[in-house]
Amino acid sequence: MHFTSEQHLDDGVLEREFTLGEIPGILWTPATTPASAPAPLILLGHPPLGLRTMYPRLVDRARHCAAEGFATATIELPGSGERPRRPAAEQARADLRRVMEAGEPVTDEIVDALVLPLVDQAVPEWQAALDALLSLPEIGGPVGYSGGVISIGIRLAVVEPRISAAVLFAGSFVPRAIFDEARQVTIPLHVLLQWDDEGNDRQAALDLFDAFGSEEKSLHANMGGHTGVPQFAGDTAARFLTRHLS
Repeated sequence: MHFTSEQHLDDGVLEREFTLGEIPGILWTPATTPASAPAPLILLGHPPLGLRTMYPRLVDRARHCAAEGFATATIELPGSGERPRRPAAEQARADLRRVMEAGEPVTDEIVDALVLPLVDQAVPEWQAALDALLSLPEIGGPVGYSGGVISIGIRLAVVEPRISAAVLFAGSFVPRAIFDEARQVTIPLHVLLQWDDEGNDRQAALDLFDAFGSEEKSLHANMGGHTGVPQFAGDTAARFLTRHLS
């Protein structure tokens, strides 16, 4: 991990950009004192729109987490931002747009081509980032995951034992193979669902929640579209992570 820049935000949060090999990322750590203990860590998931596009929402989430004593970090997803494009993914997105504009059903083949290669590449990268982050003296466990793409969060919850709890954002296409993996998830889950998300298959989101194998899981549905998560819903999710990671 190589830090490329740093700045203190106006609330004392330290923001540092880094690269992990060729993968860009951002780390936020709360304001510290000489007696500060290593901060627990939350990995901030996000859709594949690029870190620069997502930055305003990510930094807002990071600042709220820092106020509760958490460090947060995120990395650029494969094929996003300045990372090399993934031709197969570009074709899958074009196929998805075509069928949706035509009012046709989205096939399993399109969903698999769009999501599974992303999950297969992104999850090992998140694990490598976690290795590097936990080697820093200011970062400690436990670790949580918060955000989307939900399929990435599900795979991480299955394969990464260092993640103790997760907040998952419903609202993206989920391959049938990921439904099978959801049955293997056992960590505490807090799932957010926007009830009126125009691009979300509501029933599929409900079926996915039902599939999770966790003994402790809760579904929080709110009215509104994809980006309209109300502040109180974010506050509730933050309390969930605080309870399980403190």
